[in-house]
Amino acid sequence: MTAYVVTDLDVFDIEQYLAYQHALKPLLEAVGARYLARGGEFRVYQGDYLPRRLMVLEFPSLAAVDDFYDSPGYQALEAQRRACSSARIIAVDGL
Repeated sequence: MTAYVVTDLDVFDIEQYLAYQHALKPLLEAVGARYLARGGEFRVYQGDYLPRRLMVLEFPSLAAVDDFYDSPGYQALEAQRRACSSARIIAVDGL
């Protein structure tokens, strides 16, 4: 079953973040993940949640998200991501 990762990202070093994003791309492609939304315009219709930069990624399954997140390749990049941004990251099973 398809799974979706929703990330709310606050970038505070754009140059480092772009380097991270460049290195991340082949890792995502290798597991069959793809961006559905990345930093586009958004609207909050209810509540006081004010995201910074929203991204939605599609993965083949929730297990694929787990495997990707825990992989040595991604964990090596996670330190770089934390150095240039802060994030809220959640995953949910699709229908």
